[in-house]
Amino acid sequence: MRGLFGLVVAIWLVIGLIAAFQRGYFGDDRDVSCKTFGDTALTVVAGPLNYIGVNPKIQCKDAPEPSR
Repeated sequence: MRGLFGLVVAIWLVIGLIAAFQRGYFGDDRDVSCKTFGDTALTVVAGPLNYIGVNPKIQCKDAPEPSR
């Protein structure tokens, strides 16, 4: 049973990777920021849900600057 669950999770994540690739999240021309990393990670985790209309996005707050 554990092996079947692992296989389902692996297939789920592969489908998420395909969706992220189709949306262009793995291009070299993008700067990596909190938002782009978060959007990519959420797309991968959402897996097959991407194909039924889920379009996960994340909003990052600016980190506070250290005092001088």
